[in-house]
Amino acid sequence: MTPLHATSARGRQLALLAALLGWMFDGMEMGLFPLVGKDALRDLLGQSALQPEIDLWYGVVMACFLIGAATGGVVFGWLGDKIGRVRAMTVSVLLYSFCSGLSSASTTPAQLAVLRFLGALGMGGEWALGVALVMEVWPNTSRAWLAGWIGAFGNLGYTVCGLIALGLTRLQAGELNDGLTAAGLPADWADALTANRYWRLLMFMGAIPALLTLFIRLFVPESEKWTKEKEAGAASHWSGSDLLAVLAGAVAAGGVVALWAVKNVPFEAQVAGSLLGLVAVTVGYLYPARRYLDRAGFVGPARRATLGRMLLGAGLSGVPLLATWSAVMWMYQWVGKLPGGDVPEARPLIQISSSIGAALGCVVAAVLGGIYGRRVVYVGLCLMSLAVVVGFYQLNTAYGSAFILSAGLMGMVTAGFYGWLPLYLPELFPTAVRATGQGFGFNFGRIIAAAGNLQMASLLAYFNNDYAQACAVVGVVYVFGIGLIAFAPETKGKPLPE
Repeated sequence: MTPLHATSARGRQLALLAALLGWMFDGMEMGLFPLVGKDALRDLLGQSALQPEIDLWYGVVMACFLIGAATGGVVFGWLGDKIGRVRAMTVSVLLYSFCSGLSSASTTPAQLAVLRFLGALGMGGEWALGVALVMEVWPNTSRAWLAGWIGAFGNLGYTVCGLIALGLTRLQAGELNDGLTAAGLPADWADALTANRYWRLLMFMGAIPALLTLFIRLFVPESEKWTKEKEAGAASHWSGSDLLAVLAGAVAAGGVVALWAVKNVPFEAQVAGSLLGLVAVTVGYLYPARRYLDRAGFVGPARRATLGRMLLGAGLSGVPLLATWSAVMWMYQWVGKLPGGDVPEARPLIQISSSIGAALGCVVAAVLGGIYGRRVVYVGLCLMSLAVVVGFYQLNTAYGSAFILSAGLMGMVTAGFYGWLPLYLPELFPTAVRATGQGFGFNFGRIIAAAGNLQMASLLAYFNNDYAQACAVVGVVYVFGIGLIAFAPETKGKPLPE
């Protein structure tokens, strides 16, 4: 079979299709735990578990997932710049598919947290690799629309996940068990998969994206921009030994999680340990890029500019990610506390509404960024997101149609950043370090979000388990984004750096 060129029309279309499907399955992976977390943790901790303990483990599992995604963004970004976007993307999809499916066999919250971390390694890597591949094989004039579709398909994965969950809630008791046993599954396995609102079955379905890897390997062409860089010798400057520093950073991040998960650790020790851990994570995750720049001859202003933009990208990503994972995603816990909200279809319906709104918001935000400029649109997103998050948590008092629709509005506004970020981050870095740079920039923001998630149990305790007050306070983080974007360069109308 004659190999396709990434610059051919069919080659570009296949690259885009593979990336869009990958991001959609990423969305499914991200949407699984917020949807099933309460049921999974009550099952694993025992039905007698108190809500504060469930909240603590909910934050820990999500923090482990976010740390895994951040680590995967760095590791697979490095791998994509070393061996190519397509080969690295294949490995990343296979990893998160396998670990997601295996999560269904968890017997303790700690096991679930570890498997979510491992699966997130691949999920975080696929985001960076797909963005680098698509932005390199499509014309510069397409970037705004492409960025919007990147974010939209990620959120459509949440929609798919919610629709599956909603369909399962509509089945009569025993129907699914009968179908599974008729398909040859042992009765005790079928019972385990369908117990506690099907959470194990939903996690098992996360293995489906593994089928995508065959398509990627057989049909998707490599980025010719990367190929030219490799032929020029740029890829040879990456060293596998540098990843030991990333491993050390991941261990430091895990230590921070342990500080907040273990009981009876003094608060002062938790804060001091978290600050030290964050410094260690930053140094470790930046180390491969620093060493590459040294070997590749980046010196003086060029080196400082690249590292500075990586940190800038982390901050610009960290603001919306912190708000998303420490405010928006906690609506799944909150809804069960509201009048009428403790029903099986509540969480699937608000996930469907929120993700459809988010998909629309990603496209609109990216297109507006292409028309009016990157910086002004980021400021607008921060202001609107602050208003909509505070409004959602302060104005809703019961579960119903208004709650579902307002979840869609919150999703549309707050997820606009995930159409803006894949537009802006690739424009900050040259081809040789694009996957690594944007992988660090976007995914290190998840470390910031993980740190925020670890505080949610304490914040909820401070507000006497009032989710509305705690989550509204988190929304104030958008103010920091307005200050941060003032230091960012405007890239509207400029080609991708070579």
